[in-house]
Parts: sequence; structure tokens; C-alpha cells
Amino acid sequence: MARLPRLVVPGHAHWVIQRGNRASLAFVDAADRARFLLLLSEAAALHPVQVLAWALLDHELQLLAVPTTVNGLSLLMQAVGRRYVSAYNRRHGGAGSLWDGRFRCAVVAPGGTLLDVLVHIDGLGGLGGLGGDGAVTSRAQRFAPGRPAWLVDPPELWQLGNTPFEREAAYQRLVSVGLAPAAAQRIRQAALGGWALGANAAALDATRWRLGPRRPGRPKKSSG
Repeated sequence: MARLPRLVVPGHAHWVIQRGNRASLAFVDAADRARFLLLLSEAAALHPVQVLAWALLDHELQLLAVPTTVNGLSLLMQAVGRRYVSAYNRRHGGAGSLWDGRFRCAVVAPGGTLLDVLVHIDGLGGLGGLGGDGAVTSRAQRFAPGRPAWLVDPPELWQLGNTPFEREAAYQRLVSVGLAPAAAQRIRQAALGGWALGANAAALDATRWRLGPRRPGRPKKSSG
């Protein structure tokens, strides 16, 4: 069965999941993660793509990003992937691809679902965005004085309070509580399957067929 064309809608947030090969870690230590974030910042400025969140786990990369063009997200991932894998293999004596196939992504409609995904990604690294296994998320820098200029807060976060203090306190409470395991699993499976998430998911997902092959069979006759 032919795989569905990847759904990308410029101007909308996309939850990207790139899994590493089982035989090796995608990020061994802090130096690997720092290198990846540097390459990500350069690629995001070049293409351009807004980065809303990230999580660099041992065996997996997650991003929440907003491309401005249909191919912007693919160009970003290709640019970062080529340079990072090359540097990783040189440093750790590896060879070949680091990733388990192509990246997966789901379009995330604005509103509560986008906030849920943001909270989920930032919560993957535990308290402060630093997990016990060395995982790093954007939570560690989102409210820090020296936060990266290329880390963008979506409108959903700005609506949590009238002042920076109110927004930070409200957001940190959301991340600390996290999503219910069933809800987190449901949205993750949608992302891995490439389906749109949110109130307008059906309308967003319908664009897949305008960007890729049509459904098999004869087109329906017009009722007019």
C-alpha cells in the first residue's frame, strides 16, 4: 500500500518526530545536543521556519515548528540531518544513517491542541527541561534570561497571562501536571501516522489530497 503524502500546511504548527535507529543513540551527551541545537538555529534562519519547541531525547528528536512554505520543513530537516549525522559519525566513529527512516509529522491546529502539544514536548525532559537521561527540552530555556532569539512562543502561550510572570507561572503549572497518559498516547499516534490534530483536523487533512495523489477510483459525479 502506497504511503500517504506528508501533510504540510504553511503557516500552521507541525509536530515533528524523528526516531533514531535502535542500534545507536541519537544523542549521546550534552555536546551532541548542543551541536544539534546550533545546527537547528542556523537551518531555521536559512529556510525559514519558526521553532516553537524541541525535545532531544536519547533515541528521538521532537520539534514543534511552523514552516512558511510547503517544502520548508523538509528542507530544514534535511539540512540539520545531513550536518548532524556527519558530525555525529565523526565524533563517535559511526557510519551510515542515524535515523530510522523519514521523519513523521502532524499538522497541529491552533488553540487548545497546540498548547497541549507544546506542554507535552516541554514536559518530556522533566523538571526544568533536563531529564535524568540527559534529555533536553525547550522548557529549560523558554523563560531563561538568555533564551535563544529563534525560540518562538505561540499566541496560545501569550494568552496564559497579562505579564511575563503570570504567563511563566501558568505555563510551568501546565507542564508540571502534564497530559493524561491516554491523551499523550493518542496525539503521539496521530503524529506518527501523519494525521492532523485539533478542531480543524478534518479540514486540514483534506489538503493532503490536493498536495499528493488523488484517491483511487472514479471521481464522484457533480450533483449540478
